[in-house]
Amino acid sequence: MPAVTPFEDTRDAPAVRGFLHTPDAPHTHGLVLTHGAGGNARAPLLVAVAETLAAAGITVLRCDLPFRQARPHGPPYPSMAATDRAGLARAVRTLRDQVPGKIILGGQSYGGRQASMLAADEPDLMAGLLLLSYPLHPPGKPAGARTAHFAKLTAPALFIHGTRDPFGSIDEMRDALQLLAGPHELVEIEGTGHDLGGKPRAARTATTVVEALMRFAMLVP
Repeated sequence: MPAVTPFEDTRDAPAVRGFLHTPDAPHTHGLVLTHGAGGNARAPLLVAVAETLAAAGITVLRCDLPFRQARPHGPPYPSMAATDRAGLARAVRTLRDQVPGKIILGGQSYGGRQASMLAADEPDLMAGLLLLSYPLHPPGKPAGARTAHFAKLTAPALFIHGTRDPFGSIDEMRDALQLLAGPHELVEIEGTGHDLGGKPRAARTATTVVEALMRFAMLVP
């Protein structure tokens, strides 16, 4: 069975804290995976994705963003966003010390948005993006689309999205993805909202996510 161990790197700020999933027979690639505004690295979907990928030979660093390290509950402050992106950049570089191959950066909701903004600013930092439930706009406010950085996104990007997500419909997502500069794919999870089915469906959703990553050739050994 793949090993799961607590992970901490405080050699520099922001600190990287979370869990490292190490396969029995690892390939050369890895994934950094983080959470949404209301959660943490222990979110059932993130655990299921990490476990499924580790079983397939991919090393996964499942980590808490700096805002969650600073306080265990509550949403992030807008003023913390740049620090959260710096934390993700550190996590990618830290995982690169563990694996020699490609590093994919993944995040759910807020974590995915920050990952995509980091990729727009530092396109050579990661080999691709895994964006779970990208928060395209606040619920009921489609005019507030969070796409200003999409034209700068050149890294391959895989979007996993529920068909009942109030943060963006499938049609809205399709329209928004036309703004992307790089290759991309949108995978729909039928009948799910922003939590992609939550804990009861975490294992099924994780299988879909991993199959899509492999099909998209982002983590092919």
